[in-house]
Amino acid sequence: MRINIIAVGKLKKSYLKKGIDDYRRRLSRYAKIKIIEVMDEKAPKNLSLSETQEIKDIERHRIESKIPANSYVIALDMKGKSMTSEGFASHLNRLMVKGKSNITFIIGGSIGLAQQLLQQADLVLSFSDFTFPHQLMRLILLEQIYRAFKIIRNEPYHK
Repeated sequence: MRINIIAVGKLKKSYLKKGIDDYRRRLSRYAKIKIIEVMDEKAPKNLSLSETQEIKDIERHRIESKIPANSYVIALDMKGKSMTSEGFASHLNRLMVKGKSNITFIIGGSIGLAQQLLQQADLVLSFSDFTFPHQLMRLILLEQIYRAFKIIRNEPYHK
């Protein structure tokens, strides 16, 4: 299985890089993981609605250009579908059974993802009602993907 994570912005914090590297290493037994960073647009604090939309559209084009053909796309958004870890594992397992071997997760930047991108995604997924920094979301996503593979294979996972 191939898992692509397209994320807006560069990862800056070394502690996040270490955690991400650890989960990428763990996941290498189960899937090929590729993290693709796309440049984020500078977003001043007091953006108008039209400026926000313009920035999201610029980032959307960058993201769309990186989505592999025939990939099942999961966009992360607070308003998406909530799942338990077991439900997420079950969803990934169903995708694999159906022959979906290329899955792409999309993590937006600090102002989120363009509505058009959310509408085009095969699944819009919410990890929580909480707001997380988009850089931290990479680590959380990788941990949940790893947990899902452990659940699917009925392997122990230390909590």
